[in-house]
Amino acid sequence: MSPVQHRLTNRVLSTEAELIALIGEPTAIVRQKVASRLNALTRPFIERSPLLCLATAASDGRCDVSPRGDPRGFVRILDDATLLIPERPGNRLADSLRNILSNPRVGLLFVIPGVEDTFRVNGRATLTTDAELLAPCAVEAKPPKLGILVDIEEAYTQCGKALLRSELWNPERFITRAELPTNGEIHRELCGADFDADEYDRARAERYARREGFY
Repeated sequence: MSPVQHRLTNRVLSTEAELIALIGEPTAIVRQKVASRLNALTRPFIERSPLLCLATAASDGRCDVSPRGDPRGFVRILDDATLLIPERPGNRLADSLRNILSNPRVGLLFVIPGVEDTFRVNGRATLTTDAELLAPCAVEAKPPKLGILVDIEEAYTQCGKALLRSELWNPERFITRAELPTNGEIHRELCGADFDADEYDRARAERYARREGFY
């Protein structure tokens, strides 16, 4: 394998031994928390979560992380080793779904508002159109056409240091959407000055107000 390089620095790590020498080994208790299935104490982290981040990778190694969200408990626990994530309408790029077709390995991070600890699941994913399995995932009387079955290989709580450092749930740290460029303005930057950013933002807001394409 060729040496690790980066265009901005030559101070890079290239071996696991170098990494361990820098950060140390995990403690025994940390190793012990990684389970191969859910239990009565870890199931609530999924049952109470309205949001997860789904990590996938294509067969060539290109990675993708995307959010999935619905009313809390939207991920069905079929049994202690199997989850079902409903797939809602999106932009049809379907990066996560395309990746799963070529590489079933996935990582999930479940987030609960106001709670610093998150919950991680790693496993293998399968895309399903099983109407019977998907029917209980209906929202606003609309069942999903597609779901992601996840066979759990690892399941464990993630310590809250990152969320504590970021003060994610601190209202005093919240910013308003107006402090950032709109989606229309970003498109105009990419597409050119002729792109009508105001019209794009107006039409998008109206679709969202109607909940068009949510389910």
